[in-house]
Amino acid sequence: MPAWLEIALRSFVILIGIFFIIKFLGKKQISEMSFFEYVIGITIGAIAGTLSIDRGIPFVYGAISILIWIAIPILFNFLSLKNKKVRDFIEGKATIFIKDGKILEDNLKKENYSTDNLLSQLRKQKVFSVSDVEFATLESSGELSVLLKKDKQPVTPKDLNISTAVVKEPQTVIMDGEIMDEALKNRGLNRQWLKTELEKIGVAIENVFLGQVDTMGQLTVDLFDDKITVPEPVQIPLLLATIKKCQADLELFALATDSKTAKQMYSGNAKKIEKLLEKVTPLLQ
Repeated sequence: MPAWLEIALRSFVILIGIFFIIKFLGKKQISEMSFFEYVIGITIGAIAGTLSIDRGIPFVYGAISILIWIAIPILFNFLSLKNKKVRDFIEGKATIFIKDGKILEDNLKKENYSTDNLLSQLRKQKVFSVSDVEFATLESSGELSVLLKKDKQPVTPKDLNISTAVVKEPQTVIMDGEIMDEALKNRGLNRQWLKTELEKIGVAIENVFLGQVDTMGQLTVDLFDDKITVPEPVQIPLLLATIKKCQADLELFALATDSKTAKQMYSGNAKKIEKLLEKVTPLLQ
């Protein structure tokens, strides 16, 4: 067998094998890998690269070596799931760096973490004052977790007793000019609805690079031609404006009529719509 063909076959077989091994091991971001897993990955890559081009190494020997290096982390992962002490030994423990706004210098030294590095990591999380931090921990993955003091945390709608709409994942209904029927079905929509919405903004399906339906059922599109401006969705603002107009009309009718009964009816319904607006306005904005 020619040398180039043997190297090509070795590389192809190793590539396919590692691909399926990674699929078997599952997904994990590099930032979530422990130091041990990181070293294992580098070693397997080095063995695979050497085995691909070094014809002097029997392929079987290289494959056995790779399988051993893969079996070790699988075994350790299994043991770590069953035993916390093993998990702490392999993955390490989280280290507290800041508590009640005070830096724990001994823990910084223990992890070889400089003050400049700590401040840099805090700034990346938009924290510029150590005194604002209630709790900061260096996770075993190397990521810094930060909890701000209660009075320094951003205000949420719940803190202000404001109702908010439930946000659903936007559905991509058009991609590269092609209709995604499954996404339409997930939102209870169909092609006729999509065609009608596109006609409202004067756009053909084949000219749409990406089309998505948001939580409120509004269609937003991005065209292949970036020079063309597409109108923003107006269904929700129009609905809100229509409700406000109904309230204003009822108040106007109450002022215009001489009938006491009619005046009370119009005023009462106007107040009901006003209460309705107080509830739905945060959801429609």
